[in-house]
Amino acid sequence: MFLSLYSNHRGEILEIKNLGMLGQSGLSWVEPDSAEMIPLPEGASLVNIPGFQPVGLDFSGQPVAYTGDKSRAERQYVAVAALLPQGFTRTLLPACVSPEQSIMPIFGYSAVGFKDDQIYVAAVQSDEHGRWHPEHFNTPDLPKRVSRLRKQYPENRILKQLARCAGYYGCFTAQNIFYQRWEGGIPTSRTCNASCLGCISESHLQVDSPQQRLDFEPQASEIAEIGIEHLSAAEKAIVSFGQGCEGEPSLNSERLSQAMRLMRQSTDRGTINCNTNAGYTEGIKLMIDSGLDAIRVTLFSARDFAYNYYHRPQNYKLQDVRKSILYAREKGVYISLNLLTFPGFTDREGEIESILALIRDCGINMVQLRNLNIDPGVLLRGLPREEPGIGITAFIECLQAEVPDLRIGSYSHPAR
Repeated sequence: MFLSLYSNHRGEILEIKNLGMLGQSGLSWVEPDSAEMIPLPEGASLVNIPGFQPVGLDFSGQPVAYTGDKSRAERQYVAVAALLPQGFTRTLLPACVSPEQSIMPIFGYSAVGFKDDQIYVAAVQSDEHGRWHPEHFNTPDLPKRVSRLRKQYPENRILKQLARCAGYYGCFTAQNIFYQRWEGGIPTSRTCNASCLGCISESHLQVDSPQQRLDFEPQASEIAEIGIEHLSAAEKAIVSFGQGCEGEPSLNSERLSQAMRLMRQSTDRGTINCNTNAGYTEGIKLMIDSGLDAIRVTLFSARDFAYNYYHRPQNYKLQDVRKSILYAREKGVYISLNLLTFPGFTDREGEIESILALIRDCGINMVQLRNLNIDPGVLLRGLPREEPGIGITAFIECLQAEVPDLRIGSYSHPAR
């Protein structure tokens, strides 16, 4: 049996010897299966969940909130969770309660437990881990690299934004622009045609968004300048539009299309990718016709009601998303779903059936499992209660069995 963990007032993380671990699936507390737990991987971070107390199983098998050991002179008992590195998918949320009815910050908290003198996390490895291991980022030479590229392009406003993202937010795709390798993000749009509940650059809940959105519209020359530099020099180069610090890139499709044509006039290396909600089909078409190699379509649900509830689209419908994907398939663009994965929702039978239908109907190449950062009570209170989920590991196995050629991972890979 896994034991529950908590953090005390000194920030120490300790096991609760008389309380078994619980995780959360949807709005239900569940005892984890061993197949849902792995030793805490390198690069994961253990964090407190402010305002929340851990919930576990007592000796009678009843869920209880841990309020402290009276034999210890400790003053707070805070729930603990893990933030997973790229390459890992959460299988259970942390089981915890807030006496003050707090809302969780917008982070992808994963349940943790203690067994055999080590910490375990509710997760499964869904992609290769090495390239996104934190040891490759925030290195001592990063400030020099930022300074060098900014001096090379002193008038480029996007680089100023990326320097902030790389340093202040620690964004890995921003840092890759300065490291000149792998996937590099180029933010380009300050507006969006959706108001997603879990948006990380604009607050739609009673908690602050973790990033600040781009506040200007860059010129095509600024976009192309960074794109050409990265595509020409980077190992396994990908330039990606649609970052956490911006809105929907297809709304800036005219400038992006100009920039992509300039990039391809200069180099045929690397992959040009767009992370998008794909709701503005005309913009998606324009970018595809200008040289887009890959799209990653963000999706909470392939069912209309749940899609509209989470994404809150403006001037488009889920059917428009399908049209955009089908056009991309017709033009030979590599298509990924950025599936916002949430234990107890994504693994419901109705969700699985609709996702499989979308994959088959639209010829999806890859599903990227993205841990959705949002408080479960906030997310699920407006959705109908349905049958319990089958579990995230079983969901992944189902995708693999039903669509054997489908690639499953957790981040973008080069398409050319």
